[in-house]
Amino acid sequence: MNTPVKFLLVDDLSENLLSLEGLLRREGLLLLKAQSGDEALELLLDHDVALALIDVQMPGLNGFELAELMRGNERTRRIPIIFVTAGTHSAERRFQGYEAGAVDFIQKPIEPDILRSKTDVFFELFLQRQLLAEQRDLLQAQAEALQRSDKRKDEFLAVLAHELRNPLTALKSGLELLVRKPAEPQAGMIRSLMETQMSHIVRLVDDLLDVSRVTQGKIELRLAVCDLREAVWSAVEMAKAAIEAQNHTLSVNLPDHPVELLADQVRITQCIANLLNNSTKYTPSGGHIDIRLDSTPTASSLTVTDNGLGLTLDASTAIFHMFEQVEDHLQHAHGGLGIGLALVKQLVELHGGTISVSSEGPNKGSSFTLELPKVVTPSTAPIKPSVAHN
Repeated sequence: MNTPVKFLLVDDLSENLLSLEGLLRREGLLLLKAQSGDEALELLLDHDVALALIDVQMPGLNGFELAELMRGNERTRRIPIIFVTAGTHSAERRFQGYEAGAVDFIQKPIEPDILRSKTDVFFELFLQRQLLAEQRDLLQAQAEALQRSDKRKDEFLAVLAHELRNPLTALKSGLELLVRKPAEPQAGMIRSLMETQMSHIVRLVDDLLDVSRVTQGKIELRLAVCDLREAVWSAVEMAKAAIEAQNHTLSVNLPDHPVELLADQVRITQCIANLLNNSTKYTPSGGHIDIRLDSTPTASSLTVTDNGLGLTLDASTAIFHMFEQVEDHLQHAHGGLGIGLALVKQLVELHGGTISVSSEGPNKGSSFTLELPKVVTPSTAPIKPSVAHN
């Protein structure tokens, strides 16, 4: 039990408090003790109490007066009160006690079984209220999560419709022009543009299929011992055209020995290419991107760093959620659906690895780091040297 149930014991005699404590002590119960009404009120300011056991006869504030003050305060008015009394009281006196807020009276000398039986009811009631409150909070959190998910879904569908409509419109226009004018002088250029738009559509569909496979647990990793440096160079080739189009400088820093691991090289290459494309999109023209691979006996660490738009702390978490995009970065997305980094995270985790991001803030760049476990001993083999592309 994370939060203990609290009882408040109020009696001006310390020996009575010790006696009550000995009778009530149990796992999950915290007993707060006060020797005056004023001390009890101070404790009630800082603690949520499941039950108050209050001695009637006390100097200063007596038990009835303390109960009346508790009933007059919104924070404490609903706390159950059991009065502990050494004498007999008339019906009128007992009525005064119930009017002050008592739920019961216990007579001194106290019968241990009666005390435990009566207080156990309030112990269990408080636990049930805690459980109900936790369930209410959980349901509220789930409802809010569903609302956010529904909103992201609607936004995703709107973006997807837009991203598919644009290339499809271009393809339709190009086909119509070629049908009307087969000998159009610009036919070669039109076909090239159509191929570009078709590639864009294929990429969108491939990403969606990968997301579906991962989500349903249907993706199959083709594991084999591979050199992570080869995956880096393949990813660089895949991202090269986009990097050059943005006039970025790319630095590649790799060890001069193989970095071997058991992995699906195609999927790891896909992850690295996604990180490079992400940095390319969100770094203003003429920026710098650095990719670095470090190796330890047990793991490989690959970091892609840029001097681009950077991220806030909240955005650093959100970008790994499906269909999530940073609102301030949308103009740089260039047709992204908000699934690239989420897909990278899932593919890396399937390999037993992790992905993390760090950024000093907006416009201060970002660093994405893949950590992948190693399962084989590196051997020696030549590899391309570290270079800088412009």
